[in-house]
Amino acid sequence: MPPSTFRSSLTITHVGTATAILEVGGVTFITDPYLSPAETSFPVGPGVVLTSHYQPSHTLESLPPIDAVLLSHEDHADNLDPIGRRLLDGRRVLTTVDGARKLAPRPGVVGLNPWEMVPLVIGGRRFEVTATPCQHLPGGECNGFIVTASEFGSTFGDDGVSRPNAIYFSGDTVYLEELAQMRERFHISLALLNIGAAAVMPPGGEGGEPLLITMNGRQAARLFREIGADVLVPMHFESWDHFTEGRDQLAAAFESEGVLDKVVWLELGVPRSVL
Repeated sequence: MPPSTFRSSLTITHVGTATAILEVGGVTFITDPYLSPAETSFPVGPGVVLTSHYQPSHTLESLPPIDAVLLSHEDHADNLDPIGRRLLDGRRVLTTVDGARKLAPRPGVVGLNPWEMVPLVIGGRRFEVTATPCQHLPGGECNGFIVTASEFGSTFGDDGVSRPNAIYFSGDTVYLEELAQMRERFHISLALLNIGAAAVMPPGGEGGEPLLITMNGRQAARLFREIGADVLVPMHFESWDHFTEGRDQLAAAFESEGVLDKVVWLELGVPRSVL
């Protein structure tokens, strides 16, 4: 990979599914905290049960000190389980507007509308976090997040304009043309994408086609190219029955789309320096 202009240190530890610990220059974020043991099941509708088939790399007790939580949505157990909810207490949490209402009265929880930005001051350091739109299950709210800070530096685009370097966490979404807008305002140094082509039967859809609710490999590659990102880190593709593309299928799609050389794969529980 070519050298990055991202000026801060960044280490990622994959806990499992959509959960990752991001250590950014000494500040620690966590995404979509899921910490339940393997073979935990969650009823999600009449006759429908989701069951995990992996052991998260961390328990609640073994997590490092967490400064902030990027919570794409609070109403799906594979993104926030009962144990992960305990982590939200007394913590800075950024999520959806509806999610913030449901998680009240926690004073550290802030709900954002798509493309809304909030400052986040941690240990005297200022970050800016911008919510991005998602299309997940019909009728539900979900956000992705773009994180910037002056210490990340900036990058000149082909148009000669300098844009702030940023970390992008997609949240659960299929491909949306609207997401390409982020390239106008940010240089995405790292794209942390929830993929796996998760699919479910829509309500009342017995006998019909499953509904795609997260990106497949081709969609992720297209989004990656359109936002002009430097590095693609895949997550959210293993160990749940509603995920339909695993690592082999994703790698094949990334290779056919010409982005495989930009992909960094994570090992469960192993810190990985990125950028």
